[in-house]
Amino acid sequence: MIGTAVSRWRDEAVIAVGELAEQFCRNELIPHRERWETQQHVDREVWRKAGDLGLLCCSIPEEYGGGGGTYAHDLAVIEAQARVGDTAWGNGVHSGIVAHYLLAYGTEAQRRRWLPGLASGETISAIAMTEPGAGSDLAGIKTSARRDGNELVINGAKTFISNGSMADLIVLVAKTTSGIGAKGISLVVVETVGLAGFSRGRILEKIGQHGADTSELFFENVRVPADNILGGEPGKGFGQLMAQLPQERLAVGAVAVATMESAVAETISYAKSRDVFGKTVFDFQNSKFVLAECQTVTQVARDFLDVCIDRHLRGELDSTTAAMAKWWLTEQQCQVVDRCLQLFGGYGYMREYPIARMYEDARIQKVYAGTNEIMKDIIARSL
Repeated sequence: MIGTAVSRWRDEAVIAVGELAEQFCRNELIPHRERWETQQHVDREVWRKAGDLGLLCCSIPEEYGGGGGTYAHDLAVIEAQARVGDTAWGNGVHSGIVAHYLLAYGTEAQRRRWLPGLASGETISAIAMTEPGAGSDLAGIKTSARRDGNELVINGAKTFISNGSMADLIVLVAKTTSGIGAKGISLVVVETVGLAGFSRGRILEKIGQHGADTSELFFENVRVPADNILGGEPGKGFGQLMAQLPQERLAVGAVAVATMESAVAETISYAKSRDVFGKTVFDFQNSKFVLAECQTVTQVARDFLDVCIDRHLRGELDSTTAAMAKWWLTEQQCQVVDRCLQLFGGYGYMREYPIARMYEDARIQKVYAGTNEIMKDIIARSL
């Protein structure tokens, strides 16, 4: 069976974090799934409980309030959430992305100022890259952060922002110098509580991931201290983004594989218990062949992912391999989940069955963190 072998990157501590995270997700997320979908976000209390258990910012050093582990510990939490079938809680962005921008590029004062709140769950974070007219083309953003004395004046709009409606802290991608393309981009940390000129639009209606907070953000002459530029030096943002995106894409791949493993396991269980024409669905040759193929693809995907994780933990995962992982693993996720759903028949189209939610939630995986077409372009540049 898939998942019986333990990945090399999982030591005892990582396994323990994963088990705790899975228990947390089953107890605190899944029972409230319908409410999350109605209100389109999880409650703040979820974040505080996760912080109390040490499930936020697992790989951030203890001196900044984090767990003091490696990125393997963050991945254990991310995979556990995917394994139980939750997509509402935005911890992957919070702990897996935003915290690492602050750690990698923040000044010592910035790290001590912002990271402890993220680790405790008192501060919910987001990263704002995408704009109505600029998605994968980050160099084409229009949001500006103009220097005015000791302040930056921010104007612009962002969309598709995960954790956007609740975020207390946003790492904003903005142009601090106009007319020079990517060289003029900076990352500006925006603290939103009571911030004049900052507003949130609607929580966006999506095909899937209905419980996930995905919002529009607006900045109209918003003023923040000039020293809120991440790292303190303007014009470094594009390079910072390019350096961190491979890790983000690896996390997307981890979600893909954990979802595939759950989909195959759910389908095997269903197929062996569902009777049709006097025998189980599993007894039909077509069912066996489909599941054999899905299990093989999923095992290959797991092995590839584990190699990528091992490389990343050694600091050796290059952007090309990360792009390969992101596009191929998410493509396989969508295909495997679709084929598994077919074996459920009409029940596969009912949202009370986990496979239905897996199906509708999977599609965005091929889009965010850079579309799969962009991933192929990145790969092609290395050929």
